[in-house]
Amino acid sequence: MTLDTDTRAAAPAPPGPPRRFEVAPIAGVLAREWALYRRSWRPTTFAAVAEPVIMLLAFGVGLGSLIGAIGGYDYIEFLGTGIVATSVLFTSMFPGLIDTFVRRVFQHTYDGMLAAPVDVRELVTGEATWIACKAGVYGCAPLLVAIGFGLPASPAMLLVPVIAFVTGFGFALTGVWLSAVVPSIKTMDYIISGVITPLYLIAGTFFPIDSLPAWAQVVARINPLYHCVELVRATAFGMDPLRDLGHFAALLAFVALVWFLAVWQMRRRLID
Repeated sequence: MTLDTDTRAAAPAPPGPPRRFEVAPIAGVLAREWALYRRSWRPTTFAAVAEPVIMLLAFGVGLGSLIGAIGGYDYIEFLGTGIVATSVLFTSMFPGLIDTFVRRVFQHTYDGMLAAPVDVRELVTGEATWIACKAGVYGCAPLLVAIGFGLPASPAMLLVPVIAFVTGFGFALTGVWLSAVVPSIKTMDYIISGVITPLYLIAGTFFPIDSLPAWAQVVARINPLYHCVELVRATAFGMDPLRDLGHFAALLAFVALVWFLAVWQMRRRLID
């Protein structure tokens, strides 16, 4: 009887429920990211801003001189509002995918962070929030260039950083989730070519999705980036509250889904 009692006493207690979600650890993650960013902001900013601006100038000015107008708008205006979404995708998905993988697998950064009072939920949320903040700022660069080429500025464009932040938050979480799914860094080529490229090609960035086959239009409307494109264009060409709330609701649903997937998969990799 004594032996059974001692054995039961020595058995490990079952894990309790996760502690409540707190803001302070997220602030700590953001402070760490800010300290790192201050050391490398120049090349990071140049790469994030130069690529979409060059793409806008090449396609908007070069190809735009041949196309003229599309959808009732000058092509550079149409493209300039669409490139905002592409910029957000690149500046959020790639850091979420590649940087997170490197920190988890090679640098073991997250092992040290989780030794502090930081939960996986807070770690993932903090990382994605920081990436989304950068995406919200960098995503405005193509819009400013388009304004310089004649796109009329409107007060509604002040909403673009918010739209870019929410979209960037969702795609940063998508990158974090996929970084915990891929078995090696080489297999990221499947994601870059098979996921990221189709995302921005069938989002209405370069041409209206109405020109696509019916099945492709259905796929395009499921694409979260399409909703970002539509919202940015609405700030430039005129907003429809009911329609735009639908696009924003689709982005929020996307964020909720990938947040759950990112936290679940990262917890499996880091703890379970």
